[in-house]
Amino acid sequence: MTVSGEKNWDVVIVGAGPSGFMAAITCAREGVRVLLLDAKETIGAKILISGGGRCNISSLKAEEKDYRTGAPRTVRNILRAFPSNRTLDFFKELGVDMVLEEKTKYFPKAQSAKFVLQALVRAAEDAGVVVAKGKRVRTVSFRDGRFQITGSDFTYAAQAVVIATGGLSYPETGSDGSGYALASSFGHSIVPTAPALAPLMTNDSDWTGLAGITLPVKLSIVTNGKSVAQSHGPLLLTHTGFSGPAVLDISGSWMRCEEEDKKLIGDFLPDLGEAALWASLEKNAAEHSSRTWKRVLALYLPERLAEVLLKKSGIDPKARFDQIPKKEKNAFFRSLFHWPLPVAGAFGYEKAEVTSGGVDLNEVDAKTLESKRCPGLFFAGEILDVDGRIGGFNFQWAWASGAVAGRSIAAKFRPRL
Repeated sequence: MTVSGEKNWDVVIVGAGPSGFMAAITCAREGVRVLLLDAKETIGAKILISGGGRCNISSLKAEEKDYRTGAPRTVRNILRAFPSNRTLDFFKELGVDMVLEEKTKYFPKAQSAKFVLQALVRAAEDAGVVVAKGKRVRTVSFRDGRFQITGSDFTYAAQAVVIATGGLSYPETGSDGSGYALASSFGHSIVPTAPALAPLMTNDSDWTGLAGITLPVKLSIVTNGKSVAQSHGPLLLTHTGFSGPAVLDISGSWMRCEEEDKKLIGDFLPDLGEAALWASLEKNAAEHSSRTWKRVLALYLPERLAEVLLKKSGIDPKARFDQIPKKEKNAFFRSLFHWPLPVAGAFGYEKAEVTSGGVDLNEVDAKTLESKRCPGLFFAGEILDVDGRIGGFNFQWAWASGAVAGRSIAAKFRPRL
């Protein structure tokens, strides 16, 4: 539906992303009159680009430990109120069947993010949601018992408002951070934001020359001799530096860490371990004593990576393995479990999949996401101080928080609408 001349609504939702759509559909199905506003003429852009255009809708299981936040109890409440299986049921009802990939990630069987967005738009229309595109909200205020939502060419009134404008990631999709100013105008604190799920860069040509290599790793951020963050998964080497799930998952922690001595340490053999490596090396040395260092190392790591690691250790790749002193051998192979990756910086919001930080969760109700500063004001999605691991966790937060906010509004306001 498109907007008519109606100025008064039960609820106005600002932001037609995943959490905004979920909140709108949930409210409208309960008989609430819903206006869904979006600043862009083309809505759902972040849905369309997610998962390489396939949309990783959810994860097999999502728990508070999968998220970075200042209020894990609130995250736990919301995820339990609308867990992953509820998300699957919701989309199945919309005609979107799912397939489980890599044992943890749910994608639409149609393998199309566009199919997902179309299903959400149809569901919103069927529920009676009115969608207004190209409506950038400038201010939200509360007076005379109602909210006033204004832009350059419009003013709407409502009993409740949901701010679901997203964060700052992928700004071309419409995530411009405008929701933070709206939240601040009601006295809400904004936890400092940073790009998250973003690739890291390097200036080391040896590493950029390894573009295209993927291998399993364990990554750690080490500062003052202590590990402050870890991640596991595939590492993808690119022409600009480091990417892949392991890097994306730890990137937010890297960018938030302000210690000058921070280092990103890679364990290149996370599934082997030192004891198993020594046993394997002894066996290979006994059976193939004349093998070169390069050939020996290539048994465990991609060949091009093996060459670079040997080069950086000052070892001739063509030297025979049995001609290197034992002490030197042991030192090199131990280094494979804690190799420093030369990070020069991180890509910003233009490449980040989500935003870390946002509206402080301690200032919203832990079960309804209603503002403690202004009753009737709700938040949902990425605008809140919650960011999850790669693999459908951030979408699951969007669906869950949108559903909870929508249900809370319907329960609070429906009797007097």
